[in-house]
Amino acid sequence: MRTMTYEQALDLMFREARTHRSWLDRPVSDETLRQVWELAKMGPTSTNCLPLRVLFVRSPEAKARLRPCLDPGNVPPTMAAPVTAILAHDLEFFEQLPRLVLHTDARSWFVGKPELVETTAFRNGTLQAAYFILAARAVGLDCGPMSGFDNAAVDREFFAGTAIRSNFLCNLGYGDPSKLFPRAPRLGFDEVARII
Repeated sequence: MRTMTYEQALDLMFREARTHRSWLDRPVSDETLRQVWELAKMGPTSTNCLPLRVLFVRSPEAKARLRPCLDPGNVPPTMAAPVTAILAHDLEFFEQLPRLVLHTDARSWFVGKPELVETTAFRNGTLQAAYFILAARAVGLDCGPMSGFDNAAVDREFFAGTAIRSNFLCNLGYGDPSKLFPRAPRLGFDEVARII
């Protein structure tokens, strides 16, 4: 395992990391995907609820199932990516709380409260999906997150009969840096933040 300086780590995860749409022909191992989860699961969620569910779409057969769910512009990068992660949330996450929250009966907070369940699952699943992207970058993968797809179609195709709902997709692999556009501008601190 390589070691890096603090500044190199910030470059890897933020300053030099880019959203990729073109991919090198280089596979992503099962072990690397497991490493991503082992890091992503450590980020905080409310009540340690951990609602994120990840389906790694890698085989040609699975990619063929995903293809009709994609907006046309997202077909080429998704079909070329070594792996596409469907980042989803489980609306039955609270059933795991007796294992995850040891100091109180947190499951009872959610039973029979579908609006609270939906809000909590979506918010914390999205938060975990952001950790997932940072974890993927930390282990050396490039990411291409996207929301240009039909959520309902993905849910029918991959999660039928479950309480799991897709949020967004993230292509994973080793990006082709020669195909990147120049980095788009970002808003400055004074444009988005106030200290009161």
